[in-house]
Amino acid sequence: MSESPNQARESEPRPSSTSGLLQRLEDQSQLDFEIGFFDRLLAARPEYVEVLKVHGQNLATKGEHTRGLDVDVRLAQLRPHDPIVHYNLACSYAQLRMTDAAIESLDSSLRLGYRDFEHILGDPDLEHLRQDTRFLSLLVRYWMDSKKSDKSC
Repeated sequence: MSESPNQARESEPRPSSTSGLLQRLEDQSQLDFEIGFFDRLLAARPEYVEVLKVHGQNLATKGEHTRGLDVDVRLAQLRPHDPIVHYNLACSYAQLRMTDAAIESLDSSLRLGYRDFEHILGDPDLEHLRQDTRFLSLLVRYWMDSKKSDKSC
């Protein structure tokens, strides 16, 4: 019985230079692949905001909080009026136990309009901040402000 063309190609040895690369890609998780891909893409286009957003999330998921913080700082510089960017920056600081910077970034996020108080209270990234009296004070202040503006509408 003869081999089909596909079977013949599968059994052919791959050139050594590409086989090592292909093996590494096959062994790599999707998350690791994306992190490596985005690292290379951002080296060429460092201000690519949409890629930075996904890259920051991927790094946080991977537990690479220091690198994630670098991405979030860059995003805050590129998008200084985006409340979600500042919220994510607060999460990165909190993960690294940089409490003062985390509180400041959370304050910026709330000042810019972030109002998902339920999410803030349940976000595991902010667990460290919940022990700080400034955390609750911020939430109460902005929650009260949001209730005042709800009544005025």
